[in-house]
Amino acid sequence: MQPSLSDSAGPEVSVIVPARNEEACLGACLASLAGQPGVSFEIIVVDDGSTDRTSEIAHSFAGVKLIEAGPLPDGWSGKSNAVYAGAQQARGQWLLFTDADTVHLPGSLARSLAEAKHHGAEMLSYSPAQELHGFAERAVMPVIFAELAAKYKPREVSDPNSPAAAANGQYLLITRAAYDAVGGHAAIAASLLEDVELARAVKRSGRRIRFRFGGDAVCTRMYRSFAQLVEGWTKNLALLFKAPAWLALTRLIEFLAIVCGLAFVALSGSAVWLAVLAGIAVTLIYLNFLRRILKAHAGATSSALAVFGLPIFSYLLLRSKLYYKWRRSVTWKGRRYSTEASKPQEERRTSARPAGERWSI
Repeated sequence: MQPSLSDSAGPEVSVIVPARNEEACLGACLASLAGQPGVSFEIIVVDDGSTDRTSEIAHSFAGVKLIEAGPLPDGWSGKSNAVYAGAQQARGQWLLFTDADTVHLPGSLARSLAEAKHHGAEMLSYSPAQELHGFAERAVMPVIFAELAAKYKPREVSDPNSPAAAANGQYLLITRAAYDAVGGHAAIAASLLEDVELARAVKRSGRRIRFRFGGDAVCTRMYRSFAQLVEGWTKNLALLFKAPAWLALTRLIEFLAIVCGLAFVALSGSAVWLAVLAGIAVTLIYLNFLRRILKAHAGATSSALAVFGLPIFSYLLLRSKLYYKWRRSVTWKGRRYSTEASKPQEERRTSARPAGERWSI
């Protein structure tokens, strides 16, 4: 690590990396961070109860500060507890919260800091480029990120006159002053959607947010198996979309319209005019679908496969909705969380139901 990473006055940026059993990816993340030029910074890795080689890997990087997250307090999510512990040790004027599964492009830290200052933003967040593997992942992840881009429009989030607020916890840069002013992660301790909740708090405080696709700065491989993907999106999707069941139904209908329309065209035989009309309808539906998918920046292959991700997306949405409504708990990284505690406060008041009801899926 370069000697210029910090000075007697403290670094300009504190990079905080929460890590729970991240031996598969932490080394690449730290290697991409350690050589960042053009800005003074420190790196703090917060070991959140790992049982693998996470701490050993962090120790292997000279200058990286490794701390323990400590026992998980009641009412806290694991990630909020870990990043808050890191923030308490941080000395920087800016805090960069970034996940252990990210890889940062050369010079991206200095560029992101300059971008935030140029736009007068006290919070800057990037949606990283997604590294995708396997059929299911390539098919469904573009669908998910296209829906997120439609729901949380970067232009609206970045507009100080719009109430829209969002952030991606894989890359979240915020001034120390703004973080402390809104109470940091302590104010949203129970939330499983801590990045969006933190952005909402910052926006409500009157501070400017900048949010965009950040493929020119950072990339990530979020999941390394389909089981991880299912578990991760079960935790998040019901919180990200207000009407997940309705959205699941519309996307399933869209998939059936495309597939059944193509089948009708292929099997229509001598009914030429019917085939032409069906072909036009399918083309229009697919072009509208493709227009959305291109906003996910997933690449040509994944965008082409994304139509097959529609039923998978519908399944994940419904699974998440049922877990939040009936099971009232989700599991992530070996911990079980109450879904009621993780909801925004206004939702908790309207979602009460008799205790003892259960649903299995």
